[in-house]
Amino acid sequence: MARNTSFEMGLPPFRGAVRQIILVSVAIYVVILLLLAFAPAIGQTVLALGMLDPARVRGGWVWQFFTYGFMYVDPLDFVLSLGGMYFLGYAVEERIGFRRLYGLFFGSLALSGIAGFALSFTHVIAQEPAFGSGAAANAILMVFYLYNREAPIMLFPIPIQIPVKWIVILAAAIETAYLLLSHFKLFYCVLLLGFGAGYLWYTLLLSRRSSFTLGLSERLYGIRNSYYRWRRRRAARKFEVYMKQHDRQVHFDEHGNYIPPDDDRKGNGGGKSGWVN
Repeated sequence: MARNTSFEMGLPPFRGAVRQIILVSVAIYVVILLLLAFAPAIGQTVLALGMLDPARVRGGWVWQFFTYGFMYVDPLDFVLSLGGMYFLGYAVEERIGFRRLYGLFFGSLALSGIAGFALSFTHVIAQEPAFGSGAAANAILMVFYLYNREAPIMLFPIPIQIPVKWIVILAAAIETAYLLLSHFKLFYCVLLLGFGAGYLWYTLLLSRRSSFTLGLSERLYGIRNSYYRWRRRRAARKFEVYMKQHDRQVHFDEHGNYIPPDDDRKGNGGGKSGWVN
């Protein structure tokens, strides 16, 4: 997908991880609505269990870092969050794949929730519960922008093309205004943190030029190779001890390679070792 591609925001295909997330969210929201209408006490209990509440997280309810993304009350929040995920999520999933979109969705929820939870320790900002998948929707919007920085989007049914960067700026500005008007409630803190979570997820895990990812992979391979070399040297020392117990002398070099006795038939071009690693 080229960075200067134009996107018309019509109706993208409804499939893949985006489809599964939306269907699960709709099912949970319908259950919550029915419970709030016919069994309010149970409905409030479900919301209390799932919403991100810093006081309850401090009591050990750590599952709320993931479940709050499926808790909704306001129909408008529900439509806006899932609508943004539907219109942009498919393009992002086409770029990064099914599993990585799931990782982006739950990873951005967790990162935003954890950062918001940390802010709640100020006891001034990031108070009251947070809910909905708005943070994940903002993360998907940010990743879409990072993959298509110069791309204009035609917002249906508005017949004009708007650069995606201005959509990101406009969304962040509106949510910042709500953050200020709400006196820094956790709900809006988490929403804005979703943009940062999307940027972080792209930089560390999705960008091909991620030096962090390449460095981590090289370090892991280095640790694995060091472990194999250590096992080889250890096996060589054990074999030397075993052969000494049977009155035979064998020798290995510092890499664990067998050194054959000096004779007229030297293998590998006359080297002292029969093989090298």
